[in-house]
Amino acid sequence: MKYRAPPTSVPKCSLSRVCPPNHIALRIRSGAADIVGPTVCFDGKIIMSHALNNVGPGLNIAVINGETGVVEKSVCLNMKTGDPKDILAHLKKIKRGMIVLVASFDDVTQKMTNEMREIFSEMGSTLIRSVKRRDSWVFAGRAGTKIKSLFEKQAVNDEKNNIYGGWPEMVEVGGCFPRVFSD
Repeated sequence: MKYRAPPTSVPKCSLSRVCPPNHIALRIRSGAADIVGPTVCFDGKIIMSHALNNVGPGLNIAVINGETGVVEKSVCLNMKTGDPKDILAHLKKIKRGMIVLVASFDDVTQKMTNEMREIFSEMGSTLIRSVKRRDSWVFAGRAGTKIKSLFEKQAVNDEKNNIYGGWPEMVEVGGCFPRVFSD
């Protein structure tokens, strides 16, 4: 069954416009320092947030079936205390073609490996290789497609320009993401 969003004249996820057919509204906001957790909005619903108590330090990831619009999984991969083998296994289980929404919170690099970075690159990330200690990073892509994502932003940890003491500003991306892709 193909997913069809009901017709609406009201923009979703605080966007300034209604998404065209075959696109889904999204907004991803990183955490702020190690205090305020990230927020992920998809198709007009907050699916991950501090208030929902389903985010934590590290990579906060929502995996969505673009054809059905169903959130298949939302998880926090703890990049401070998590086992890198478990984190990698989790990333490898994401099926090709799934929409992947990622928001950083705290430091995401402590357990990050080159292989993990490569998986995100294959989802369309162009910034993951440059993400360093305490950087803020958000990303929306599609697993296994290698199509460059237009939905990605990074704030670099720079002591001279940080706005939260030892932390950079929060970053966010939002827009209308294509529901399905073609090879």
